[in-house]
Amino acid sequence: MNHSQFDVSKDAFDLALDCIAELAEVWGRIDRLVFVNQARVLKGFGDARISLSHMWPSTGYGYGDAGREGLERLFAKVFGGEGSLVRLAWTAGTHVLKTALFGLLRPGDTLLSVTGTPYETLRPVIGIEPDGKGLSYEPSRNSLIGLGVKYRETSCLVDFESGLIGGDDLERILAEQIAQENTVIYIQRSRGYSSRKTISMESLKVLMAIVNRRWPEAVTLVDNCYCEFTDVYEPPALGVSLTAGSLIKNPGGGFAPTGGYVVGREEYVNLVAESLYAPGLGNEAGSNPHGYREVYQGLFLAPKVVGEALKGASFASLFFSKLGYETDPGPFEKRGDIVQQIIMKEPEALRVLARAVQAASPVDSFVSPEPSDMPGYSHQVIMAAGTFVQGSSIELSCDGPFIPPYSAYLQGGLTKEHVIYACMKAKDALDKLAYS
Repeated sequence: MNHSQFDVSKDAFDLALDCIAELAEVWGRIDRLVFVNQARVLKGFGDARISLSHMWPSTGYGYGDAGREGLERLFAKVFGGEGSLVRLAWTAGTHVLKTALFGLLRPGDTLLSVTGTPYETLRPVIGIEPDGKGLSYEPSRNSLIGLGVKYRETSCLVDFESGLIGGDDLERILAEQIAQENTVIYIQRSRGYSSRKTISMESLKVLMAIVNRRWPEAVTLVDNCYCEFTDVYEPPALGVSLTAGSLIKNPGGGFAPTGGYVVGREEYVNLVAESLYAPGLGNEAGSNPHGYREVYQGLFLAPKVVGEALKGASFASLFFSKLGYETDPGPFEKRGDIVQQIIMKEPEALRVLARAVQAASPVDSFVSPEPSDMPGYSHQVIMAAGTFVQGSSIELSCDGPFIPPYSAYLQGGLTKEHVIYACMKAKDALDKLAYS
């Protein structure tokens, strides 16, 4: 095996081999995580008594859809919740979270974010300034604030260095922020386009122990996007009221064509079902004329695919750090999501990296990404995503806001080899930029 077989320079190839050798212990740890999670998923399939009949399609109202009911029974068992709602009607994680928030909150209630300002696409849903700076802003009348829901946020509960929610003053800070009226506590685990750490399961455990003891009636909502199967258990196992995510990220395993899920306490799952459909219909309706095989098979493969993405992310972190770029998380850190931040510092370097990832993609490799306006963002975003499923974040993609410090957010990778190949191609492209 030599560099000419990969159409990359010898320098890029030799650096990749060095990184692979250094990551042996990290990848071994990921293999053990995959093994545990694969066993968890297989037990769920067995306990839910999944059969080929669950793969069949349904039409119309979808009443008595065995495939849908089996899938939701399976997700509840795998994620450790009382019940779940798994529907292909959801188009994105933001759509799932919007449905959940509108199901849980009523005028006069309070939404409290304890992990800072939420991700860009969720801000218009809440009704806050898209750039997160709190300037004068007229929210949509269809936003939560437009409908009379109150909103608070704090970053005090997040250690941006460690990703831990904790500290001696945690309970006091919570008491100051949790209003007397009904409060939904929102926790976004992944970083979004920020430099904070992912909220770890250990950190979430600390928070939930306090909330469940002091405010047992408070509703907790965890945005689990990018984070599924990065630990040996999921937020519902900690007593989180409701956990939400997207099927075209981790739990879809690269197979699910669209959709999302919520898992948690039955009463809150039912409220979300009514928000998605209608009171009286709840989770009894919803058909799928194409069948469920891809979603079932995606969940079965998800632990392995997430492991590949974690290996790819650790490789990218080490590879680019050796090239002199600042990366976060570091290559040897324990990871809570599949996102790798690489700070490019220069706009053209970010553009070159995105184009290199696109060129190394199986789909639309001939396309050259450019920064552009995108729905839900207050700034231009550059996005490389040559994926089989449009917008799939478990497949290798690279995107970032086209503003200083020009950070690239590399995520996903159905195989670690794809990530390694893309990184080698990116080095050669960046070298050409440096010499031009």
